[in-house]
Parts: sequence; C-alpha cells; structure tokens
Amino acid sequence: MFNRCLISLVLMFTGVIHSANSQILEPVKWISEVEKVSDADYNITFKAIVAEGWYIYSQKSSDNFIPKTIFKFNNQEQNYKLNGITIEPNKEPIFDKIFKQNVVKFKGEVLFKQKITTLNSNTKQIKVFVEYQTCDNTKCVPGDFVFDLSLDGSTIESKEIAIDEKSKKLSDELELNITGWNKYKKHTVEEKSNLSIFFLGFLGGLIALLTPCVFPMIPLTVSFFTKSSSNSKKGLFNSLLYGFFIFIIYTLLSVPFHLLDSLDPGILNNISTNVTLNLLFFVIFVVFAFSFFGYYELTLPHSWSAKMDHKADKIGGFIGVFFMALTLTIVSFSCTGPILGTLLGSSLTADGGTIQLTMGMSGFGLALALPFTLFAMFPKWLKSLPKSGGWLQTVKVVLGFIELALALKFLSNADLVEHWGLLKREVFIGLWIIVGIGLMLYLFWKIKFPHDNYTKKLSNGRIFTGIVVIVFVIYLIPGLTNTKYANLKLLSGFPPPIFYTLYDKTSEYPLNLNCYKDLNEGITVAKAENKPILLDFTGWTCVNCRKMEEQVWSKSKIYKILKQDYIIISLYVDDNQKELPKDSQFNYLRANGTVKNIKTYGDKWTALQTTNFHNNSQPFYALLNTNMELLNTTSAYEPNSEYYYLWLKTGLNNFKEYILK
Repeated sequence: MFNRCLISLVLMFTGVIHSANSQILEPVKWISEVEKVSDADYNITFKAIVAEGWYIYSQKSSDNFIPKTIFKFNNQEQNYKLNGITIEPNKEPIFDKIFKQNVVKFKGEVLFKQKITTLNSNTKQIKVFVEYQTCDNTKCVPGDFVFDLSLDGSTIESKEIAIDEKSKKLSDELELNITGWNKYKKHTVEEKSNLSIFFLGFLGGLIALLTPCVFPMIPLTVSFFTKSSSNSKKGLFNSLLYGFFIFIIYTLLSVPFHLLDSLDPGILNNISTNVTLNLLFFVIFVVFAFSFFGYYELTLPHSWSAKMDHKADKIGGFIGVFFMALTLTIVSFSCTGPILGTLLGSSLTADGGTIQLTMGMSGFGLALALPFTLFAMFPKWLKSLPKSGGWLQTVKVVLGFIELALALKFLSNADLVEHWGLLKREVFIGLWIIVGIGLMLYLFWKIKFPHDNYTKKLSNGRIFTGIVVIVFVIYLIPGLTNTKYANLKLLSGFPPPIFYTLYDKTSEYPLNLNCYKDLNEGITVAKAENKPILLDFTGWTCVNCRKMEEQVWSKSKIYKILKQDYIIISLYVDDNQKELPKDSQFNYLRANGTVKNIKTYGDKWTALQTTNFHNNSQPFYALLNTNMELLNTTSAYEPNSEYYYLWLKTGLNNFKEYILK
C-alpha cells in the first residue's frame, strides 16, 4: 500500500557486480544422523539449518507452482524400503501473498525424519538427494544436497566422479564469456525509510483534527492552559507538555504489537492473513462508516473519560496534564478510532509490520498534538481558526464513505485467502465506483444523512471535493476493462491482483510480453532484430519475480521499453519437470568441487547463472548485446520502478553506442 519514495536521479545504475564468491548464496546447511533401531531398521534424521531471515518450504503442496522440499532415496528397490513417508515438523500454513494460498514455511533448524528397513545384510550405505528452494524477503535460491549415509558407522570413501569429454564439452557451452564487468561499478541502493508511513500517519492526524470530536477542543484547551495558569510561561509549558503527552500516548499504543512480534515473529503475518480477523475488520469498518454517516454514535464508556477527567483535576502538575491528554484520547475516539483502525489494518498487512505501525502512530500523534502547542505559543492565531459548523459534519460523512471503501479491502483479503471468487478485481473496482458515486451525490446534495443541515447553496469546498471524486471515479473505470489501462498504477497493491480477474488470461507469459524460454532462440532473434537482450533468471515459484513483473514491469514506460526495445530471455531455474534430451544431459563440476548431474532445463539455467554471474538468487537480470557484453550493471529485486527504468534506459543507450562503433 505504501509506495517507495523516489531515489535520487543521481543514482543512475543498480545491481550487483561480478564477484568471485560473495553472491553464491548457501542459506541452508544440511547434516544427517543415522540411528539403528534393530538389525534391519534405522531412523534417519535430516537437519536443515536455515540462515536467519530465510525459510524453506514444506514437502507438501497440491500446487505444482509452490516450491517443495523433495527427498529422493537412491537404489532402494533391492537394498531397502521406506517405512512411511518422510516426516516433517507439524506447522500451520500461512497465507502467501504472491501464490494467493496457504503454504507451510520453515525457519531456523528443521528436522525431517525417515524410517527405513534394509532388505539384505549387505546394505551398508545409501545415498539420498534433497532438492529445495530457500527464500528471504527479496530473493529465492534453489538448492540441492547429496547425503552419503553409512548404516554401520563406517567411513564412506569419497569417489571422484569422472567428467567425460561429452560432459566437459557441454559444460563449456555454459560459458557465455560475459565481458564488460570492469566498465560498470557497483552502486548502493539506499534502504527504504519509514518516513512515508510516518507522513501518512501525520496526514491521518491532520484529518482527525478536522472532525467534530477534536476541532472544537483546540481553542477550549489552549484557552484553559493560557488563562488558568499563574503566568504565561507556565501556561505555555503546560500546553507543550499536553501536546507531548498526546504524542507519547499514541506512540505507546503500538507497543503491544512489538511484544506480540517478539514472542512470535510470524504473528503479524498470521493476523494480516487470518480470514476471521479480516472479516472482523470488514464488519468494524462498516460499523465505523455508518457511525460517521450519523446513524449512531460510537464512544468509549463515559466512565473512562469521567475518571480520567477527575484524576486530572485532583492530581494536577505533570501527572494531571497527562490525564488531560488521556481524556482527549478517550473522548475523541468516535472520530479518531476509524482513522486509527485504518492505520492499524494497513500496517498489519504491509511488510513493515510493527515498525511501520509505530511510525504511523507517531505521525498521527504528532499531527494531533501540534495545534495545541502552536496555538499556545501564538495565541493570536486562534482568531484565524474557522468556526465550528456544518462543515465538520460534512468531513465526518466523507470519512464514512472512505471507511466503506477501505472495508472492502479486508473483505478482499479474506476472499483471496479462501478463493471464494466473490471480489474479483473488476467486482472490487466496481464497488469502489459505486461508493465514489454515492460520495459525489452526497457532496452535491442529491442525498443526505442524519444531522446534515441541508442548504441549496454549495460551498466551494464541497464543489472542489466533488470534482476530485468525479476525477477519481473516472480514473477507476478502465480498471473494469481487459486492457493495458486496467492496471491502475496509483492504486497498485490495493485492489486484488491483475490475475485475479473475471476475464480469461490469453498468455502464460507475464503481461503478455514475448519472453523467450530458450537461450539460443532468444539470442538468434536479438541478432536478427538488432536489439539488446534482457536476460531474466527467474522461477515459476519465485515470489519476488512475480512482484517485479506485476508491479514494476507493468509500469507504462517500463512495459513500453521492454515490449519495443528489448528481447527478453526468461530462464526458469526451477523448471525441473522438463528434462533435457538425453544427449544434452551431463555432469557439471561446480566451483565448490562437487558434481551436479544436469538433467533438466532448470539444472542447466541454474548452472549457467552461477558460472557466468557468480550469483544463484532470483530474480536476477543482465543487459547484454549479442556479443555477450554487459550494457549496465546486473540487477536483482528492485521494486523502485523509477530506478529500474533508468537502469533499462542506460543499457539501451549503451547498446546504441555499441551499434555506432
């Protein structure tokens, strides 16, 4: 929901330079243990030690596109048999935002257990292969490991696997002879700050100031401090303290979520994707909306505010000012609660989690506190404040329509998790259009709500807001179509994803781009059309590959440059279902001295990436001319579309210079 701030145009390139070892990632270490139960029975334990911040997937999945951990037991027909399936830890699945379904992920140390029974006394050693994929928040890395297990405790002699001439020749074909590494230097991408969510929280606080629960309190409170104190300095100090306590109170409201997160780092993700909780948020937001419309009033128990007010009068001093600030927080809940609910719900469904929640709450509290301090410092400004009146009721009703629109987001989350198909993208956008039309009719007095003071004359504020709403509704309309204009980039990540649609999909390629899946075919086309190559190392199960395609490649100017100016070669490193022709399979000697049997296209593209780019994570992008010369630094996951566009544009300009040579 919260977009990255634009990175300075001074940063012209992105990516990772050619480095001998630093980019070969091995986030998982494997160890094994064999326990003898009887003369023929053994328990085998495979332990995966997953690096912090990474996770691997379960063995179980009904979807072929979801990554799996797969154990393959070699030569078991005559030597041993498996007793049951390989057992893994029992863990509840969590919703995956990219695959749009529940999946099981493991972190830390993970134990897989298998019972076997030997079929003859000569079976002393067995070989087990494990294939897996490990991911963090920005990339995924396919991996494999071979266990040589001794059942009798003897030492297994390492046997060097011969690399025959055929294998050597095919291995040499992986060498693309990439040149141009020294021409492009590494540029560091700055980490995304949380200032954007802070300012959004600040904006929410400013909106809350304009509600009937808060706005009339400003002159009353400031006058109380300035007139009831023995001198002006003390009154000013108390006003500053009052504002500070408001800020602290709203910031502290996020602390419980930090405690929950520390006890279980996955709890916020579970909250954000929990169907029941999303449905509860949906109901709460609808209730808030009709409260804003004026059909009923939502307030915290009156006894709470009365008790806080009594303590403020009785105690006085610092503590008394604190209880006054707490009283305002409680009394204004009917107006600030829905806005805080929006902030809470959106933060829990965003990647930033508790940090973003704290930043948002701090911004909200600061905006709410500032007027009480500024007007105390400059009391003459109070005269310029507009008087309370019907415009405050209009603000509440407008917020009611906004709450109604936001409620649909939580219903959409539940719909995506359960695959109900109730709120496909076009249905969701259509309902937003209906809400927008309702708001427009209200602003132009075609409909009204309780507590509205109807006047035939439209104020300038209502006319301006109505025009803004009309423009927004018109902007939404293309989202109902099956065209390139349906993306609605300004709302990226808020409506259901593009593929969750009522329309039939016409292509298996992202965005209907013509992406070649064979390296040689793509290079041949690039030479024929005299275009540069975007070499895209991707995966069917790569989470961030899908994010790049749906959220970055879909941007109009990026889509245009990819469609018209580049030949895209997408190599799927996890394409392990499609085997290479028998005469193209070979043994590949890896840099760490181990030998990998290249049997599938996924094996081949993985080896090609590590051989030429010393990198094994996805997504991974390289811009090349047909002589295999780099046109820019290589790039990995980069959700900043402006940054990615400059990277593509620079590569294209360098290709044009190459042609002119």
